[in-house]
Amino acid sequence: MGNELKIFIKCTALSFFISTATVNAQILKDTSTLNLIKKGVDSIYNMQFKYSEEVYSKINKLYPEHPLILLYKGTMTYWENYPLLPSSPASVPFEEELHKCIALSEKNSSPSNEAEYLLANLCARGLLIQYYANNGLDKDVFPLATTTYRFIKRSFDFTSIYSDFFCFTGLYNYYREVYPEAHPAYKPLLFLFRKGNRAKGLNELQTAANGSILLKAEAFSDLAYIYINYENNYQAATNFSKYLHNLYPYNPEYLAEYIKNLLLVKSYVEAEKLIISSGSHEGNPYYQAQLNIFEGIIQEKKYRDNKLAQQYYNKGVRDINLFGAYGNEFAAYAYFGLGRISEISGDKESRKIYHKQAMRLADSKKITFD
Repeated sequence: MGNELKIFIKCTALSFFISTATVNAQILKDTSTLNLIKKGVDSIYNMQFKYSEEVYSKINKLYPEHPLILLYKGTMTYWENYPLLPSSPASVPFEEELHKCIALSEKNSSPSNEAEYLLANLCARGLLIQYYANNGLDKDVFPLATTTYRFIKRSFDFTSIYSDFFCFTGLYNYYREVYPEAHPAYKPLLFLFRKGNRAKGLNELQTAANGSILLKAEAFSDLAYIYINYENNYQAATNFSKYLHNLYPYNPEYLAEYIKNLLLVKSYVEAEKLIISSGSHEGNPYYQAQLNIFEGIIQEKKYRDNKLAQQYYNKGVRDINLFGAYGNEFAAYAYFGLGRISEISGDKESRKIYHKQAMRLADSKKITFD
């Protein structure tokens, strides 16, 4: 499943009354707790889990069993074990935390709490869908996605309360117009969904990136993806990924995204500097596998050393295959590179095999580094 479909599902397809005061209390109206949550969320995305655990302990005592606490815990579990695979022991509590968050959110019957509980619900659904999609678990994606659209529609009523809702409305407005253009097979379904607005969607995502409590990183990441894959503006995407990396410098996923974007704009010197200086991530095999593939691109494109590039590409593919569907996009970059090298050496048969493999694995068919 392509990244664009994951995002489109997240944003388009993305009772019982609980009487206890602590559950129905509005965390995001509690200024001191809100500031604590903001710092905690930043620490999660910056991979500083000792502090994020301390924040969790404090807010859980103040608001036990509140949906936002469960969302916070699930987000922490996700990033602490990134890339989170179904085989990981952490996947079970992760799913339990987010499903419980969704269930509690939907049990709220107080209109005064609706915005806060709706935000928790949508964030939990989005993170679960992302986890399922990244692992190729389509059978789990679609049942959750099909029940999400009504909550997305409701989010349009609350953008004036929390900027985070602009992340959902922005994604919806943008992909409602752009996705069917790229995938005409979906056009017959358009009458089921309210109209979107491409320009407005981009503006709303920018608003979410600048002002969100929980979804700042997601908004910046989505903007970078959109500007590469739909707006064909690699430099704008690089600017977004650079900002995200600077905001969370210890997050290897955002560092890898920034390096990739630098390579796309042919900033090989800057990309190589970042690779050399990223020694703090040496114990992260997923990131190291990505680095090997990026090194292959640098050796091929900057130094014209195809033999060394082949070695990096092959090692990168071997290592990233351990991460299942998470590694497909990066493996595709390596196969595109191996195909180019085979063509230069006159091995047209190998070139066809590598290209076919790359196209099978690639989410973004046009991101080839050719």
